[in-house]
Amino acid sequence: MHASFLRWPVLILLSALVVSLLEQLRLPAALLLGPMLVAIVFAARDKPVIIARPLFYLAQGVVGCMIARAMPPSIFTEIAANWPLFGAAIFSVIIASALSGWLLTRWQVLPGSTAIWGSSPGAAAAMTLMAENYDADVRLVAFMQYLRVVIVAVLATFIARIWAPSPTASSASAFAIIQPVAWPAFGATLLVIVACVGISRLLRLPAGALLISLAGGLLVQNTHWVKLELPPVLLMTAYALIGWSIGLRFNRAILIYAAKALPRLLLAIFSLVAVCCGLAFLLVRFAGIDPLTAYLATSPGGADSVAIIAASSHVDLSFVMAMQTGRFMVVLLTGPLLAKWLAKRAGARQLTGNKKPD
Repeated sequence: MHASFLRWPVLILLSALVVSLLEQLRLPAALLLGPMLVAIVFAARDKPVIIARPLFYLAQGVVGCMIARAMPPSIFTEIAANWPLFGAAIFSVIIASALSGWLLTRWQVLPGSTAIWGSSPGAAAAMTLMAENYDADVRLVAFMQYLRVVIVAVLATFIARIWAPSPTASSASAFAIIQPVAWPAFGATLLVIVACVGISRLLRLPAGALLISLAGGLLVQNTHWVKLELPPVLLMTAYALIGWSIGLRFNRAILIYAAKALPRLLLAIFSLVAVCCGLAFLLVRFAGIDPLTAYLATSPGGADSVAIIAASSHVDLSFVMAMQTGRFMVVLLTGPLLAKWLAKRAGARQLTGNKKPD
């Protein structure tokens, strides 16, 4: 018991160090990747730390409100004004990712619907949390999602330096820890999160803590009831709790499995990135959008990580977030049904292929 208690400060300290290193490398998902990587090491060395489930649900609620805060009403106006363009780009990426997940499932690279959830474009944290409730291996989903986040973020940073050589002042510090807090709004935001998480536990919806907090956050923000206030320390804590919760589920066997599947996962990820780059080229060629804006808008790295890169670059931020948000909402609505249908189709083909001819 004493040794287990001492693991907490070690876990927190190492997570902070890894986050700092990843921040120096300008990785947007550093706040979640760092704790998750450290937790994976703890789990692989059989030094588990228990994260209470209520804390995990509350962290999901914080992430849901964080996504809602990044979705002002102007985003929906932008989508409505250019719906053919948005529709074509959004569904092209979703179809490409679904095909990639289906092929990985059919070739038995990953089990069940795991490959389909791992291939789903959207906020990586949201996809990972939702996958847990649909019979997918959340560890492998997280591995695939965040591997893609890292690849897309590195490529986006490289492209940003080519097309935006003079970064804005905000790029020097993408995430300032100490910021003034509007305490009344913060208190109201906490009440929204707790209420939404409580409702989700009563309804027992899959990924309910995330989805109901997202819906509740959008409702109170867009009706001007509450201005969502999420201090950086709260977001850091939520990301750390989610990262630890995911990472601590790994073990040596699953890491060996992931390492064996890595070459084919990289092929699938780079193929999806290539498709998105092709879509970005079409936006540049036929819609007159600048290259960096087009790449970030179609990027499959996740709305949360792309938002940080876009905010620190000379791009059309409203267009980027409208495209990312539209795709995220479509994936949220269609993801569960699509994952079940594709997994069933891939499973049926596997059974048919294994039958011996009479």
